[in-house]
This record gives sequence, structure tokens and C-alpha cells, in this order.
Amino acid sequence: MNLSSVIAQKMVFGGSCLAKIDNKNVFIPFAVPGEKLEIEITKSYRDYDEARIVNVLEPSPKRVTPACPLYQKCGGCNLMHIDYEFQTELKKQILAELMDRAGVAIPQIQTVTGSPLGYRSRFQLHDGGMEGRGTNDVIPIDACPVAVPEVNEWLKSEPMQSRPRGRGFLFGHKNADPSLSLALEKERGKEQKAYKKMSAKEKKKRGKKYIKPRFEGISQDEQCPVQIELCGKKIFFDAQGFFQSNIEVLQKAIPLITQGLFGKNALDLYSGAGTFSVFLADIFQNVVMVEHNRGALVFAEQNMAGKTHESYGISGADFVKKNVQGLIGRIGGFDAAVVDPPRSGMEKEALDWLCQSGIPVIKYLSCNPSTQARDIQKLCQSGYVVDKICLLDFYPQTSHLETLLTCIKK
Repeated sequence: MNLSSVIAQKMVFGGSCLAKIDNKNVFIPFAVPGEKLEIEITKSYRDYDEARIVNVLEPSPKRVTPACPLYQKCGGCNLMHIDYEFQTELKKQILAELMDRAGVAIPQIQTVTGSPLGYRSRFQLHDGGMEGRGTNDVIPIDACPVAVPEVNEWLKSEPMQSRPRGRGFLFGHKNADPSLSLALEKERGKEQKAYKKMSAKEKKKRGKKYIKPRFEGISQDEQCPVQIELCGKKIFFDAQGFFQSNIEVLQKAIPLITQGLFGKNALDLYSGAGTFSVFLADIFQNVVMVEHNRGALVFAEQNMAGKTHESYGISGADFVKKNVQGLIGRIGGFDAAVVDPPRSGMEKEALDWLCQSGIPVIKYLSCNPSTQARDIQKLCQSGYVVDKICLLDFYPQTSHLETLLTCIKK
């Protein structure tokens, strides 16, 4: 075993700490900045290496005993060895560096936090357990320190051998009805699965011989629809689809998203099930939702029933290319936009349009500050400035970062 002694330097995006060996970058998971470590290189690349800790020679005073006996085995948490307050400081440093590297000027970062343990409502199960770190192995689990009580009650009462096989989505919360839902991913028909594997050329050649379902991915399983109360409003969503796992922080974030917004028309781009649109509808005369996942839009329509709105079940890029010009000609311009794209960030067409749209206020929520920094850089180059920036700590004990930026037109 070839061992080296190093000092862990700053933490980088993803949760590893950086060190140097012969002027080459080494990334070390489960380290704390400032620690002296004995490490072994596990993977070597041309520009950097990856390593594992063999011994912590001089531990940081911020190192703590993990609350979970499966820590480092389960593929979930990766910062549970660090004092929680210091976790948020490290995340702020990472966020500030990402923005600085993109040339984006930001004010002081605000932090929105909740309970560091017992917060997580949504789990993705694999054959009834959790996936192992870096493997497809199933880790049996009968309790999780970051899970809400409703989830832990199910894990304790349901033996591994009697849990459903395959991939399942478990959602539980005291504000939800039902308070616990387990939705299993359904096997789709052979014809549909074969169609999804075809190339674009093959699909075009086949033409109308195969009709895709109108709302692909929506299950009629009675276990899938969930209703939850957020800030006094009832929101419906599909347990198989995405929904925020940290309800406490989400309820703190919603007022920040709507804060300072006013006018006639609001755009909710990448609206999902319309969670934010429901609250925007209290402020604006008309809300326009754009969401490519038409299954999520089914729930958005249910959530927006009785409220003046329009919805487009297409991508942001197609909305810009096909609909936005005619829409603005009919209803007028947008007074505000809320943008919540996937990890890949905004589509180029949507971002380009947003840059020249002249919308006075844009609230940009992101689960990937790396792609967010790229997009914000372009917005700033087109005349916007970052007025506020919030770190929303939806996932304590992990390196996952979610951020909310308020951009205003100069």
C-alpha cells in the first residue's frame, strides 16, 4: 500500500477536499479542511487523483461522530462527519467561489436552514433498501437519521423481505394525505419501451404507427397521488415524480420566491406540479406555466383550478420558439419570472430569450449552482444584476447545494 501524508485544503463542489501531491490535485472524500491525513490513491488520472483516507492523523475540531451506522456505506449522506454549522459555512464558500469563477458579483449570501436530522420526506428505494456508495448493492435499512418519523415508522415496521422489489418512491410527512405513500415504478408495455430505444430517424420513419400516451409517466395507481399542505395551501403531486424532500425548508423558501414580486403577468418556467404558481396566483392577475413533463402538468392544472392561468406542456426551448411571441402579443409582457430548471440548467434558447426579455425581476432557483453560475453570467452580461442570493439547505448532511438568486434589470 502506497501511503502519503497530506493536509486537506478547501472543500470543492461535490463534497471532497482538495490536497496536493507533487503539485498534482488530489480529491479526498470524507475529509475536513485543515486536517492532516494519511491517504491512499485509489484512482489516477492525467490531471488529478482520487484518494481514500487511511488514517486521520490530526482531526479538525469540526469533525464529529456520524449519526448513522451506515455512513459511507449507504450512497446518501457525505458530510455527516462535519459539524452542521460548519457544513453550511463550507457550502457558502463553495457557492461564492462558483459565482466568482463565473465573474458574477453577488451580495452577502443568506442561509435558509431547517432541522439537520429528521427532515427528509422522500426516498428512492431499490428492492426495499438503499443503494450502496459507488455500487448497485442494496443496503438493508430499518431506520435513517435524516428521515422524517413517518418514513422511519414504515422502515421499522416493514421487514426487508416483505418490501416490494424494484424501484419504489417513498414519501411521508405529517402534512401529507396520505401521511405515507409508496409508489412503485411500473413496467411499461414492450412496444412503448422499444419505441423509447429507437433513434430519432427510426421514430420519424415509423411515423403515426405508434402513438405516445398523452401524459406519459403518469400512473393511475391510487398510491401515487399525494396532497400536502404548504404555507396554508393544498398541493397535489405524484409520488413517482419529483417533489422537494425537505418540507420545512420549502415552506421557508416559498415566501422568499414570491417576495417583492407584483404586476399583471408572471412566468413560471419549468413549473413542475405548479407549487410556486399557486402562490404567484395570489399576487398576479395571470400566471403562465411551462413544463415539458406533461404528467407533472396534470397535477399543476389541478393545483391551479379556479385561478387565472395558462399552461404549456412543452420544453422551455419550444415555448420560446413557438409560443412566447404570440403570447406576449396577446396578454402583454411579463412582470416577473420564476425559473427552476433541471440540473443541466436552462436551455440555450430559453436563456437567450430571457436575457433580452426585459423582465424586471427574475427569481432563479437551482439544484446545481455550477450551471446556475453559467446562466447567471449570461444574464448579468445582458444587463441584470444579482440583488439577493440565498443558500437553501434542503439536504443537510450532504454536499447537495440549492440556491435562490434574485436578478433585477438595471
